[in-house]
Amino acid sequence: MTDDGDSGTTWLDEDEQRSWRALVMGMTLLLDRLDDDLHRVCDLSMVEYEILVRLSEREGRQMRMAQLAAALAHSRSRVTHTIGRMERAGLVSRSSSPEDGRGVIASMTDKGWDLLVRTAPVHVTGVRDNLVDLVSKEDFQAVGRVMNAVADHLVAAHPEMEIRDAPANRR
Repeated sequence: MTDDGDSGTTWLDEDEQRSWRALVMGMTLLLDRLDDDLHRVCDLSMVEYEILVRLSEREGRQMRMAQLAAALAHSRSRVTHTIGRMERAGLVSRSSSPEDGRGVIASMTDKGWDLLVRTAPVHVTGVRDNLVDLVSKEDFQAVGRVMNAVADHLVAAHPEMEIRDAPANRR
């Protein structure tokens, strides 16, 4: 697309367009590969895996559903649906919050923990093989800085997401 002079849009130049498309293509392929690996090995999706990881990082392996949704940057309804599926599989359980009775707490079961212990090496190996070990440490750190800047900007635009309050947000 070319600049028509009237739109006020600053179009991407050739290098920016190439980098943008590389980012989109690389992230799409990477996330698809990691998701496929988890499905193949243990019939678990990336979202389900990430839920187990987030719960494993919390005291008592539990957290409020609203905090979990924010930590994943997903809608509450998407997390509720996924947790329901995981609950039917025996990986998590839900209960009312003992603090106020209104909130819902998601807790990882022993079966969920066992599955996480078995699948974590598959996921980490996929991340290493398909991203981390392909680039220099400095380049990978630069990617982290760029994505943190993007996240900071988008969270600031939507403060109700409360992502900043989620522990282990920047691994």
